[in-house]
Amino acid sequence: MSAAADRSRMIQFEDVSKRYARSPDALSGVSFRLDKGEMAFLTGHSGAGKSTLLRLVGLVERPTRGRVEVGGLDLGQLPKRRIPHYRRQVGMIFQDFRLLQDRTVFDNVALPLIVAAAPGADVGKRVRAALDKVGLLRRERALPQELSAGEQQRVGIARAIVSRPPVVVADEPTGNLDPELSWEIMDLFGQLNRVGVTLLIATHDVDLVRRMHYRTLTLRHGHLVEDTGPPVP
Repeated sequence: MSAAADRSRMIQFEDVSKRYARSPDALSGVSFRLDKGEMAFLTGHSGAGKSTLLRLVGLVERPTRGRVEVGGLDLGQLPKRRIPHYRRQVGMIFQDFRLLQDRTVFDNVALPLIVAAAPGADVGKRVRAALDKVGLLRRERALPQELSAGEQQRVGIARAIVSRPPVVVADEPTGNLDPELSWEIMDLFGQLNRVGVTLLIATHDVDLVRRMHYRTLTLRHGHLVEDTGPPVP
């Protein structure tokens, strides 16, 4: 592989397997590459291994076998003391939002910056820029329970991108939303991709994936069984 190709690589799995105690492999021999600025969907049945794969990218877990590389880093060789810094380079979005119910929208989005000890002057600017990106700037003082499900997911997206990570992974981000809201959230991901963010999105909504016209990786019982480019419109 050329040096130029190396620089373009953002996520790479090489023969990756993950096994939990007294269970079959959640992932088995998975290999793929996602280039910088690429957006792809991860599909498959419930229990196919989608969430496990995303947790490996976020370094929430490590593989049992194989190599996971993100942004040129071999995650298997990353020392524990560097894990918190690495995780700030990967925005993670969840189906159940995971917002702090007693904190305002602003405070929820600011949390990653506060944990990273960002300068106070930067926090307000970055939080408001992220909220503006997802169309919630006017709701910064609202509490999560005052928002619709779609708005809460937008807060989750703002929190994931407030640190300006080069990689964003999303685990069933539209699982609790109706079709219209799901399309709006996916459109937001498309906007992020157009400014250079690399995205890997797990979803079971095959119809929505077809409408988006992006690369699709399909898992079945822990195996990567299909890797297709965007369908012809």
